[in-house]
Amino acid sequence: MTGLYGGSSGERFSFDCEPMEMRWLLRRQGADVVVAVFEFPDGGTTWGSSDETGGVLLWSSTRPRTVLCHAVMEAAETVLREHGEEGYQEMWMMHPFPVAALQDLRRMHRRSDDCRHQRCRPAPATSG
Repeated sequence: MTGLYGGSSGERFSFDCEPMEMRWLLRRQGADVVVAVFEFPDGGTTWGSSDETGGVLLWSSTRPRTVLCHAVMEAAETVLREHGEEGYQEMWMMHPFPVAALQDLRRMHRRSDDCRHQRCRPAPATSG
């Protein structure tokens, strides 16, 4: 998600659902992000393939980047609160919780998006 704040016009990521692959394609379109989710029946043969849209389109939508990134940030924070880093590692075994990526997303979202949620707004400056 943090790539949506840089010079990249889009990002992609996949979930290995054994044997399927669920591939998410994110394309920036101004202040919006076009999201397309594709299912590939055999992730063993399609994982990392350059044929990004060769699977079955399951869902697509266009959302403001601020809304999409806020939702992802909140979902990740909920997982971290509920399971903690150790609990997450026990569940996923192969990968630790992406703490640094979540911190980067939070920082970029707060800096670059005009989020309507109060906790995302910068704290008012105090004189002292």
